[in-house]
Amino acid sequence: MRNTAEEYFLQGYNCAQSVVLAFSRLIKEKTGIDESQLVRMVSPFGGGMGRLREVCGAVSGMFFVLGALEGYDNPKDNTGKTGLYEDVQLLAERFEKENGSIICRNLLGLKEGRENPVPEERSEEYYRRRPCAEMVRSAAEILDDFLHERNYLNNE
Repeated sequence: MRNTAEEYFLQGYNCAQSVVLAFSRLIKEKTGIDESQLVRMVSPFGGGMGRLREVCGAVSGMFFVLGALEGYDNPKDNTGKTGLYEDVQLLAERFEKENGSIICRNLLGLKEGRENPVPEERSEEYYRRRPCAEMVRSAAEILDDFLHERNYLNNE
């Protein structure tokens, strides 16, 4: 999964899409949602939410996968909410411990403020100066380990 997520990113998918696509088989088994639908659903999460540079897209992708696999659907299910939020915080903590932040602008070394909404062209220079491929790999690795702990992936 870890290499797969990075490969998707290098193909041009955004950080969130890359992480979600790496786990798309599991999501489809659980929800029936196919890859093309998933890609569209998480497309706004790239660039720290549409290049707002807030929560890293790779982290948002982890949370999306978690919600697809373990999310609650009853608004009165406080136990389900609590369990899910604990898991979100655990994944965020693991990512932050490994990478220093879950905030896109911090990971990229950018200043506060909005950026132009036009995505940068993917080039060798883009990949050389951006840690995004590493963040995608890290998020996929953290989620992969978490899902093994939860017995989702014990046969893989």
